[in-house]
Amino acid sequence: MRVVSANLFALLLLCALASVFYVWSPLETRLERHKRRLSAPGGGAFHQGLAEDLSAKTFRALLAVPAAQRPHLGGRLESPNLTHQIVSAGSRDYHMNGDNKRSTQREGPVKLGSPVEDGVFWGEWLEDLRHEGFTEEYARGWRERARTHRVVKLEPGCGRRSNQLATFADGTKACVRYGINADQVQGETLTYYLASLLGITNLPPLVLSQLSGDSEQWAAVRTRVDALQWSDRAVVSLTEWVSNLTGVVTPAPLRQESSGLHPVLEQLGNKTTPELLELMQWSDLILFDYLTANFDRLVSNLFSLQWDSRVMERDTNNLLKTPRGDLVFIDNEAGLVHGFRVLNMWEKYHSTVLSSVCVFRRRTTERVAELHRRRDSRKRLLELYRDSEPLSVELGFLSDEHAGVLQDRIDRLHKHILHCRGKYSQL
Repeated sequence: MRVVSANLFALLLLCALASVFYVWSPLETRLERHKRRLSAPGGGAFHQGLAEDLSAKTFRALLAVPAAQRPHLGGRLESPNLTHQIVSAGSRDYHMNGDNKRSTQREGPVKLGSPVEDGVFWGEWLEDLRHEGFTEEYARGWRERARTHRVVKLEPGCGRRSNQLATFADGTKACVRYGINADQVQGETLTYYLASLLGITNLPPLVLSQLSGDSEQWAAVRTRVDALQWSDRAVVSLTEWVSNLTGVVTPAPLRQESSGLHPVLEQLGNKTTPELLELMQWSDLILFDYLTANFDRLVSNLFSLQWDSRVMERDTNNLLKTPRGDLVFIDNEAGLVHGFRVLNMWEKYHSTVLSSVCVFRRRTTERVAELHRRRDSRKRLLELYRDSEPLSVELGFLSDEHAGVLQDRIDRLHKHILHCRGKYSQL
């Protein structure tokens, strides 16, 4: 009897232990998942919760389209977000002009002289090491091919659902941006040509194309175009798809806890050559985004600090980098037209970002000074746009009001450059 009782007690004990194990195992798994989320880089319970629910709160949703235009969209508020880094990073083939000697010099820590000349300008030796980016000759050739090549495939891959990744008959690819309104296609296009005026070659080549039933270029994907509900005869932009790019984190001098990017040798003297070359491109980017009022790059990060203190430690929106360190400014739909329309909402952030930089590329400042002196930015941008783009009349140009805003921003930028020269030229 005692043996039976002992066996029964042992059996009950084993059952109890098995039950506890059965309940504890999934609970432990859930606890471990929770622990991993808390200890992940950029984690923390507060930030993790935000990461799961930011889509409705970020700057994109807050401003996407003015209320007056929302009925166009069937009441839906689409994000003006552009190519997501997770989609594009490491998947674009970068093929820009450059020589092996220059690439070798860029990779090492060796410096050929002071990083700054004449107070506020990047050293000439750094300019000599910088790649030209998408040269005008290369861009012109790509645009000519893109206007004639047939599109044989459209698929997701360029950010917002209304955009598509197009494959041409020769196997090359381009991002097709339909835009949630014409302003975004217009802003992307005019931003590209403004970059040409300024001598900034970090933007991939761009052309316009018109969707129409009799277009040979779109004939092979007509079914897909109809399924996307793209309007007939709408003008879309195509930008070169470039693979093998990676994300870019905001450099330390431009983060919120730093004093900014200034021509101080104590700050720049310990940088490697690749770091200096990247900072030189960032200085161009900040001036460029200020002129176009593009809020969807560094400015958006500054805004997002309200709820995400570590946003600057993650990849910057719409900015990628080639294996050799050249920055690529992608997805500029928020610039100029849309950026000017919502300028009051973002101007304090634009001004804050601009004031953080006081070292510039000499050529960029010369172009800005010329546009300031001649006060003909509207005329020159319009001429370049019309001479280069056959569909410019179809898409349209800046309003007189927005052309005035552009000239005003050029004047303000020129004034900021003069302020920096006055402050640092004697150092």
